[in-house]
Amino acid sequence: MSTGYKIDNQEGAYFITLQLISWVDLFSRQIYRDIVIDNLKFCIANKGLIVYAYVIMSNHIHLLVQSNSGQLSNTIRDFKSYTSKNFIQYIEQDNESRSEWLLKVFRQAALRHKRNSHYQVWTHENHAMHVYSDKFVTQKLDYIHMNPVRAGLVRQPEDYIYSSACNYAARSRSTNTIGSNCEVVFRPEAL
Repeated sequence: MSTGYKIDNQEGAYFITLQLISWVDLFSRQIYRDIVIDNLKFCIANKGLIVYAYVIMSNHIHLLVQSNSGQLSNTIRDFKSYTSKNFIQYIEQDNESRSEWLLKVFRQAALRHKRNSHYQVWTHENHAMHVYSDKFVTQKLDYIHMNPVRAGLVRQPEDYIYSSACNYAARSRSTNTIGSNCEVVFRPEAL
C-alpha cells in the first residue's frame, strides 16, 4: 500500500525512514547495526549513494541521502534487499537467541505480499520526503541526531555512535579529525 511518500526525483536529496516489519527491535544487537553500516559504505563506494546524515535506531533508520548516479530508488531497493539477506543469513546460522521468533515474524510478513518469496524484513515504504529548503534540512538533521536522545539512549547526540551526529559535532568544533567512536560513512561537507 503506497503512502504517497515516493522518490520522484532520482537525483534529488531525500529524508528517508526505513522501518523494520512489525517494528521488530533487530538493531538492538550490534551485528545488525554493523551490517547496515557495511552496506551503507558499499552503496557509497559502488552505487553513488551520498549520505549526509543517518541514525540507526532499534527498529528503524533515518537517512538524509542523495544519489550521484540518478538511481536513488534502485539503490535503496538494493540496500534493503542485501541487508535483508544478510540479516536472515545471520539469524539462520543460529547465532541469534531470538531466531525462531524473528524468522516467524518475517515469514508471516512475507505471506501478506506477493513480492516476497520467503521473508520480509523491511516494510515496503521508504517514507521519502524530498529535501526542498535549508530550513527543512536543518529540521531533519536535528530530528535525525536527536532521535537517540529522545529515546533516552544518550544525553548528547554526538555520544551515539550509530549516528552522523558525532561527525557534525566534530565539524562544528572546527577540527579535521573525527572521534574514534564515530563511524564515518557520509559527506557532510556536501550539504
